[in-house]
Amino acid sequence: MGLAIISPGKNMDAWISNFQSLDPSIPIQVYPDIQDPLSVEAALLWNHPPGILLEFPNLKLICSMGAGVDHILKDPQLPEHTPITRIVDEKLTWSMTNYVVMGVLNHHRQLVRYQQQQREKRWDMSSPEIEVSIGVLGVGALGNDIVDKLSYMGFKVSGFGKSPKIMSYPYYFGSQLDDFLQQINVLVCMLPLTAETEGYLNLELFKKCNPGTYLINVARGKHLNEQELLVALERGYISGALLDVFHVEPLPSNHPFWEEERIMMTPHIASVTNPNAAAPQILENFRRMKMSQPLINQINRIKGY
Repeated sequence: MGLAIISPGKNMDAWISNFQSLDPSIPIQVYPDIQDPLSVEAALLWNHPPGILLEFPNLKLICSMGAGVDHILKDPQLPEHTPITRIVDEKLTWSMTNYVVMGVLNHHRQLVRYQQQQREKRWDMSSPEIEVSIGVLGVGALGNDIVDKLSYMGFKVSGFGKSPKIMSYPYYFGSQLDDFLQQINVLVCMLPLTAETEGYLNLELFKKCNPGTYLINVARGKHLNEQELLVALERGYISGALLDVFHVEPLPSNHPFWEEERIMMTPHIASVTNPNAAAPQILENFRRMKMSQPLINQINRIKGY
């Protein structure tokens, strides 16, 4: 039995060290230096080359290196019946929530405005806070924690999801999107990336928002129609945005976002997988796979998450 790690361009030393310290008996091969594909029974992936998993005839388990699995499911040659798992980590949730809280507070307390006024040596105490009502698109494990923490801080927060749920906060679903958008002026995208949600943040949605709504996208770059966000900014549908994810990463130097003062950007660092926490989950599923036991954090391929 063996594990293949396939993550082109990433340094895997920390992952290998964690796996070896937990179970030195498991053979590990790292792409592109995979000498024995027949021995591979589990594959740990991040942005793997499409079709490469067909090279492993004994593959029984596919593991995402992070919380998302869209990078796996986009492979048209994905083995049809091999189970797929993802990482669920309290530290991932903690980091993501802290990032969104930071974005909300920066907007609420107008930090960008005051930084500009400092450069201008201008003292302006007027309107020190913007009244905010926050809406979270996608209230799974990560989205729910964001709602909980912001609600605890005293903010008015609503959630939106695909299907009906009983929640402790105002919750909208399905055809209630327009009603949801009318309750908020800060929109946080936490959606999983599926065929249904790709391009979800587009001009038609922005038109339905309260004028001047602030956007925070920490889900996936492909949720956002980047060109239409620029149009929405010009028309006043959106007042500004905090973006951590993009269609192409690293963001090309000629991308218009670099020059748009109303957009704050970070380089996909809102929540980064910690190998120390992730490696035990992967090895536990490796063990369960060998024992034909139920896997932890297995995703539903039909739902896409």
